[in-house]
Amino acid sequence: MGLIAYVGLGANLGDRRASLTRAVSHLRGLPTSRVQGVSAMREYAADGGPSQPPYLNAVVALETTLTPRQLLDHFHRLEAAAGRVRPDPVRWGPRPLDLDLLLYGDTMIAEPDLTVPHPRLADRLFVLEPLVELAPNARHPVLHLTVSELLNRCRTRVGSSPGGVR
Repeated sequence: MGLIAYVGLGANLGDRRASLTRAVSHLRGLPTSRVQGVSAMREYAADGGPSQPPYLNAVVALETTLTPRQLLDHFHRLEAAAGRVRPDPVRWGPRPLDLDLLLYGDTMIAEPDLTVPHPRLADRLFVLEPLVELAPNARHPVLHLTVSELLNRCRTRVGSSPGGVR
């Protein structure tokens, strides 16, 4: 059908589990797309920004023929429906729902409002741990390392333990 896109999901306001579950349901309904896998949901402390509640995070593997721009538009509509306001009033502030396009096959995009692969992918345990569950051998097209290798580097650098599976 298409290529595999990896989508990061997170929420730290409201019913986090329900928000992520609704997001996955929405992704299942996207045209010319099929969910290939969903990681476990894991709880992580907020990374950066003001003091805030912990996030619940997951990753979805989505086979799709939609373009990255089309996916981003769908993500923004879903976030708005969940109550997210753009532009964010506080960078890395609390969110009822956050969807990020992490990888889109081996595509590289550098536009003002869309960067693929996600520019902070290699530095975030809350993305790498659920991503490695779905695609340990997926290769970062810029860094030329597998997701497993990125996770090992990130754990060494930040010295954190894995997020708790919920």
